[in-house]
Amino acid sequence: MAKNPSWVLRSYPSGMPTVGNWMREDRPIPEPAEGELLLKTLWLSVDPYMRGRISPAKNYAAGFGLGDLMSGGGIGEVISSGSPDFKPGDIVMSDYFGWQPFTSIPASSAKVVTATDAPVQASLSYLGMPGLTAYFSLLKTGKPKQGETVLISAASGAVGQIAGQIARIKGLDPVAIVGTDAKLEWCKKLGYRQGINHRTSTDLVADVAAACPNRVDVFIDNTAGPIHDAAMLNLNTFGRVVIVGTIALADRFDQPDIGLRHLRKTLITRARIEGFLLDDHEHEFETAKADLLSWYKQGLLETKEDVAEGIEAVPYAFVRMLNGENFGKQLIKL
Repeated sequence: MAKNPSWVLRSYPSGMPTVGNWMREDRPIPEPAEGELLLKTLWLSVDPYMRGRISPAKNYAAGFGLGDLMSGGGIGEVISSGSPDFKPGDIVMSDYFGWQPFTSIPASSAKVVTATDAPVQASLSYLGMPGLTAYFSLLKTGKPKQGETVLISAASGAVGQIAGQIARIKGLDPVAIVGTDAKLEWCKKLGYRQGINHRTSTDLVADVAAACPNRVDVFIDNTAGPIHDAAMLNLNTFGRVVIVGTIALADRFDQPDIGLRHLRKTLITRARIEGFLLDDHEHEFETAKADLLSWYKQGLLETKEDVAEGIEAVPYAFVRMLNGENFGKQLIKL
């Protein structure tokens, strides 16, 4: 029987996840049932939202139980099909790829990766969930006006690098918060006017004030934590805060987010703070994808990928992404 090395959840993290929270098992190659597809995995994606799925706490998406096969976004080739909508050789993407070289998914979850001028893995990056998140969190939830200052945390990451470029395209004033000087230089190349390395900053509130002399109109919050506090203390009247991610809390996911409370500041500025989930915008996905692809073809969008190799690398890539060690969209190539 052919081996199919597969990563399963061994234990729930009590703080920051480690590779030891998973174990690798040799499982048989799945037999697809009617309505399922057997796929050879080509690419896997690991993303911050998955931290919530390895916790027993209630979340907006169903979590993994101990011993469960890990899964997430991926791209693969159809090997056999239990659906008339797909045939062997089709390249498809889905949010239900197991962390394994051969996986079965519900055909209803699969979408054919259509041919574009972009590489196939772009469907997991700027033409997929991260790009769509950047698009809708900024333009629909943030509702920016021409010339406004947009502060973006994790600005060189999968979402942030696209959000900053959309802000530039739309005539806004993007400012980056990142964790290394190299990431800061990349963001400036993408069109961010100014940026801050939060790891070397000795006064983040003052540094945000200096980088945003007209204060912050829209804050795309991909991190939470001290960066959120610094943004709140520099918020403009009628500012908008869009909560996209809380990766700074990955080491204390099951505990209350205890920090500064900004109720008086929110009252005075009449700010709006809104959580963001991509699925709320599903009815507009095709319009957004068309815009993103058009900008890419015009040379207005660039992206950086951080690619790990092989099935053995998946949990390592996930942990380094949570620690902010990735540079660009974290992918695994099988």
